[in-house]
Amino acid sequence: MNGSYEIKSFKNEKEAEELLNVSRKSIDEIDNQLVDLISQRTALAIDIASSKEYLKMEVLDKSREQVVHDKIRRLAEKKGLDVDIINQIVDMLTILNKNAQKEILRRNVDGKY
Repeated sequence: MNGSYEIKSFKNEKEAEELLNVSRKSIDEIDNQLVDLISQRTALAIDIASSKEYLKMEVLDKSREQVVHDKIRRLAEKKGLDVDIINQIVDMLTILNKNAQKEILRRNVDGKY
């Protein structure tokens, strides 16, 4: 975190419980949005795989991955987030996308696309 937060002080237990419940509800909503965004990101693998196949490119594109990691590192630092953890998340998203691309290309190669 970038220090733009402050620890709340409460007048009573009820106030703390209300904030806890509201915060948890917000996290649940954000989790739903994250899953939707991951789904949208992964769905783009169809376009990427088709383009890479036509361009005779490999699924693995180290230079593109480096560009993504550099961008994410800058964004994470700006937001005061742990860069190592954010990089791990991006690595997992990249694996998910590469796996989807491989599956799409396999279907296309097998004539089942």
